[in-house]
Amino acid sequence: MTEPEPPSWEFSRPNRFTAGAIGEPGSRVFYLQVFAEGVEVDVKCEKQQVVALADQLVKLLADLPEDEAQGGADVEAVAALPPTELAWVVGSISIGVDRSDDRVVVLFEEIVVDEEDGSVSTGPGSLRVHLTASQVRGFAAQAELLASGGRPICRLCGQPIDPSGHACPRLN
Repeated sequence: MTEPEPPSWEFSRPNRFTAGAIGEPGSRVFYLQVFAEGVEVDVKCEKQQVVALADQLVKLLADLPEDEAQGGADVEAVAALPPTELAWVVGSISIGVDRSDDRVVVLFEEIVVDEEDGSVSTGPGSLRVHLTASQVRGFAAQAELLASGGRPICRLCGQPIDPSGHACPRLN
């Protein structure tokens, strides 16, 4: 019996797009969350993916018309709700601009790891979201909050300090 393929979605007018994390710093699980058309979609990702995506999306705002890209610079972070279910794990992320609609488009594709040989490939699951400049700025503000809520960094070696302590290699 074969397992069903993971679902795919496309939202041209999402109500909400954000990122969240569950768990304690050092062992948090990060996820991206979209609400649109009465549907909630949550996909698991890495902290680095959230931070890099936010950075690149803000850079892409320069490709939108000036009045849309520049307006509302003081957008508040959009907090995530606890996920109902993480549909799949994000592997690749592609971004672009839909000039006809003045929106930034983000495509997330599932990653699949073959348990037998450890090979990695793109899975059948995908999530495409068309975002306004305001949604991009809200996502970026949330990503910044999530990144700043991590473990403190050791001032000597630059590595994160776990709640249980830190064996700094520079002190050996």
